Amino acid sequence: MIKLFASDLDGTLFNALHEVDGTIRAALDRTLRAGRHVALATGRCVRSTADLGFGSLPLDVVCANGALILGPRGQLLRHAPLDPATLEELLSCFPTVCASCIALDGTYVRGSQEQLASGYLMPRGLVGVLIKRRMQRNAQSGEFHFDRTASDILRKDVCKVNVREKDPGLRRELDAFVADHASTITNASFDGDLFELTDASVNKGSAVAWLARHLDVGEDEVAVYGDGGNDLAMLSRFEHAYATRGASDEAKRAAGSVLGSCAFHAVPRHLLRTVRREGPLE
Repeated sequence: MIKLFASDLDGTLFNALHEVDGTIRAALDRTLRAGRHVALATGRCVRSTADLGFGSLPLDVVCANGALILGPRGQLLRHAPLDPATLEELLSCFPTVCASCIALDGTYVRGSQEQLASGYLMPRGLVGVLIKRRMQRNAQSGEFHFDRTASDILRKDVCKVNVREKDPGLRRELDAFVADHASTITNASFDGDLFELTDASVNKGSAVAWLARHLDVGEDEVAVYGDGGNDLAMLSRFEHAYATRGASDEAKRAAGSVLGSCAFHAVPRHLLRTVRREGPLE
């Protein structure tokens, strides 16, 4: 019986517009009322699930690719900071890179808001407009602190560093840096232009496993859902693993089972089917 459902957001749980809607909220509410736990497992930094549109649903959160784990009331359960010496060397070796450094109290950016936005290649049409608006809301929310120096950042307990770099030469240099520091840092990125750097011990798979132990749930009682590179460790670890139709080939292979599209609420529908089949927990 599945007691914990853990799902990636964009391309997986969220709809085609990268948003929460009534169908998603209703499915999660019914799953929770049936006695299950539901966790968001995302590369994003999540301070409040209500800010994402989930309202007051008591959701656990595995965010920053597993570097941060939050309980259903938003309480910090666990965090895994980057090695300070490795972070200092990274910032020193790449002084021109716009690095977003996620700490417990906010995201500290070595660069301006304009530099951060310029690194993103926006999709055309409505989705691109919505993503741009989301970035603007995030910038205005107080989460982001721009134009910070390396000294400012090194005073923080940084759990994750995001770098979106278009220059092929710099990407190769960043890849080489990660390879040379594989004992202390890892890159579990959704796409090739984005570096998502965390402590080498961090990934969604180990973080969801930690959360399961915290909730007294066995790994064979966990179902996970994902679609991209930062989901691979999670999809390959658990027996009950599912990728969406639009997932990468690697994610589909790691999961072994493929559902429909996020545009048609494949993950919320699968949660409801599972709960109906297994019934409420006693």
